Amino acid sequence: MSVSSQEEEKERLDALAVNNFREYLRIPSVHPNVDYGDCIKFLQKQAKDLCLPIQVTYVKPNKPVVILTWLGKKPELPSLLLNSHMDVVPVYEENWKHKPFEADIENDNIFGRGTQDMKSVGLQYLEAIRRLKLKGITFLRTIHVSFVPDEEIGGLEGMRLFIKSKEFEDLRVGVSLDEGIASCTDEFALFYGERCIWHLHVHCPGQSGHGSLLMDNTPGEKVAYILNKFYEFRKTQQELLKDNPSWTIGDVTTVNLTQMSGGVQNNVVPPEMVIAIDCRIPVTVDVQEWEETINRWCKEAGSDIFITYPQKQPQVAVTKLDVSNPYWIAFKEATDELGLKLKPQIFPGGTDSRYLRDIGIPAIGFSPINNTPVLLHDNDEFIGIDTFLRGIEIYCTIISKIADMEDTTG
Repeated sequence: MSVSSQEEEKERLDALAVNNFREYLRIPSVHPNVDYGDCIKFLQKQAKDLCLPIQVTYVKPNKPVVILTWLGKKPELPSLLLNSHMDVVPVYEENWKHKPFEADIENDNIFGRGTQDMKSVGLQYLEAIRRLKLKGITFLRTIHVSFVPDEEIGGLEGMRLFIKSKEFEDLRVGVSLDEGIASCTDEFALFYGERCIWHLHVHCPGQSGHGSLLMDNTPGEKVAYILNKFYEFRKTQQELLKDNPSWTIGDVTTVNLTQMSGGVQNNVVPPEMVIAIDCRIPVTVDVQEWEETINRWCKEAGSDIFITYPQKQPQVAVTKLDVSNPYWIAFKEATDELGLKLKPQIFPGGTDSRYLRDIGIPAIGFSPINNTPVLLHDNDEFIGIDTFLRGIEIYCTIISKIADMEDTTG
């Protein structure tokens, strides 16, 4: 193929990738009560264009998992799973300059909910596979591309259930790639572990009565004591971040008051007040000791206080980034070949990778988005067209390295 023909083909593929991406962004798979029907239709069309078999599995009614499969020459080898989620978080449309589900282009940037988190990555997987297939390549390992539901609300009826299914077992996954976060520098964020999430509801019962009195043992006093303890602790974590410039938010414990409830009117002391605390715990913290600390604060605050946990995740072992993990070695070879600067770190929030790590599957979180403001869940979320297209080329190299690994079991 001549140079001019190669350039024309690249322009065609780039235009197709951008058009497919914008079409995907225009599907409002937004919480609450997501309808995934249009996502399935879109992915079925993509599978047909790519000549790949597609499977739709429902882990619960209205909770589909979509799998596209590219069979390898040695399907008995553990496979490569390229995972992404179809759902996106809600928007405050009045705060957006561009309509969040129109995929507008301005100054070579594509605006829309999901441009960073994480419809871009899902499409980059597919467009990378398109380019690799056009070269006539077939790899040793089978590649599965998964599109899962409900990641943005914890994946409880998505990946958490899917990994327990026969359909997942049949994939024979050896390693998973999933989302990361954009980087505002020339480095690329790479995630090999996650903080565990605890959501605490601290119930503070006490003496109720008239708001003009000075009664003992009121719910408000208990709330004040406990909040003071949490915020004193919060300051210690802020100091740790300040004193350790190489650390990221994933290296410390975060606590934030997110809700308060109790009371019916201004002059009535209620019989109970409840505070909700969002807590994210790094892998370096002993969660048993942390829970004992919280319980001690509650005991010190007064009688009858108790805690309920709407969410209380266990600590999950990190994915090793050393010679003991051949998948990491292949990933690193690919990014070194491309000259990418990686910044390995612990993910500050939660992704579906934790469910795979919890059953012993190594998982790497990586979104090929750098020199870009971090706008996941924010207004006017966007990605540059050049950044999106470069990400496809990055995945071409990464997928090639991992999917062509020889047997590593010995």
